[in-house]
Amino acid sequence: MSEVKRRSAGRPAGTGKASGGHSQSLVRGLKLLEHIASVPQGVSLSELADMAGLAPSTTHRLLQALQSQGFVSPENEQGLWRIDVKTFRIGNSFLEARDFVATSRPYLRRLTSITGETANLGIRDGATAVFLAQHESPQMMRMITRLGSRAPLHASGVGKALLAWTPDDERGRLLEDRELTRVTDNTLYTTEALEAEMARIRAQGFACDREEHAVGLHCVAACVHDERGTPLAAISVSGPMARIPEARLMELGGLVQETAADITAQLGGEIPG
Repeated sequence: MSEVKRRSAGRPAGTGKASGGHSQSLVRGLKLLEHIASVPQGVSLSELADMAGLAPSTTHRLLQALQSQGFVSPENEQGLWRIDVKTFRIGNSFLEARDFVATSRPYLRRLTSITGETANLGIRDGATAVFLAQHESPQMMRMITRLGSRAPLHASGVGKALLAWTPDDERGRLLEDRELTRVTDNTLYTTEALEAEMARIRAQGFACDREEHAVGLHCVAACVHDERGTPLAAISVSGPMARIPEARLMELGGLVQETAADITAQLGGEIPG
């Protein structure tokens, strides 16, 4: 037996377990980052341990490791943990790498300038829509969505627009494998109602949210497509019903649809026939 083989054969049995332990710690640390990022105002150690299903001592050890690398930081007065600048930089690099976000920003500004309402851009992540860019309305009463926040696909304008052009088999799995929560009294939460809504959205070219995600809020959204004609993102205009009654909702739908088509063309995408 060679020297190399003797060392391999004599390797401590726990080496492989240690490697697995490091992987488990990495996964747990990344999960903690997700939980912290979901609570912008900060989260306590005990709350974070409950959220992650970990012992407080394990949670504290992982937080110390993340803090040492600049990913999280504690607020000494209240003992709350927040994401730190390095996490922000890593997240921001995603936006910089995806040209459609930068390309869409001037169009969002234009939509707000024309409509006076808040314009948003979001993408699909699993069964939720994630908001990546926004141009706020100058109105005192306006809709504001925190960047990085999520909304159910079936209960938001951006989400329904993305869902409508998702391939049929994939959309079927999304609707069947999850419980569709009723966010407001107007939320469509049955598979039959949503499939009928998807057909309407594809026929008219844009999706409408009529108080389905928030009471008193109307929204209209349309898809930006990639070169294969699949949904890349969706843009929306939203505001209070007092300024966006049903008639204006349909007018804005045409404008948002045209704007999404302009972004699609600039990105070299293709709108499905």
